[in-house]
Amino acid sequence: MRNARDLAITVLVLVLTGAVAGILWSLAAPRPPYVMTEKGPVLADPSTQALIAADGWFAIITGALGLACGAVGYSVSRRGRPLPTVLGLATGGLLGAHLARLVGQAVNLGAVSVTAAGQSASLIPGPLEVTAQGVLYAWPTLAVGVFFALEGIAGYRDSPLRRPFGGDDPYGPLSSYDISDR
Repeated sequence: MRNARDLAITVLVLVLTGAVAGILWSLAAPRPPYVMTEKGPVLADPSTQALIAADGWFAIITGALGLACGAVGYSVSRRGRPLPTVLGLATGGLLGAHLARLVGQAVNLGAVSVTAAGQSASLIPGPLEVTAQGVLYAWPTLAVGVFFALEGIAGYRDSPLRRPFGGDDPYGPLSSYDISDR
């Protein structure tokens, strides 16, 4: 029962953090320029870097959250069972990234100034979109990766394999070792 509770709390916290990430993404990412035609809005400048910049800002924001969530998740689960936390980081990070995308697309808080090369028509800021779907996996991948890296470091530090010869150093402590004694 405790495992299910830890998993649910981890997922819930990360999903709620996803809403905040969506607002941050909406504030930071530039809007691509669109021009209104009789057929509806059309991308004004197909060579615009705004689409790539929006994906980059999404990856930066969710990646930073993934690093932070992995470190916090590791420190919280250090006293208990880590498996529910790892599963919660993966599931919650994925759901949080999807919610961040939805919130960022729905909220328009960023800069509204748009420009396009060679366009003299009236430009309007377009909606935020994630064009590179792979950035949705930055959050869960980095969260779980940091968790396992910290677990590996702690496991190595506590490992008996680190102290060969049954824990005794054949040369004694490093401070008393003198090369002239040979």
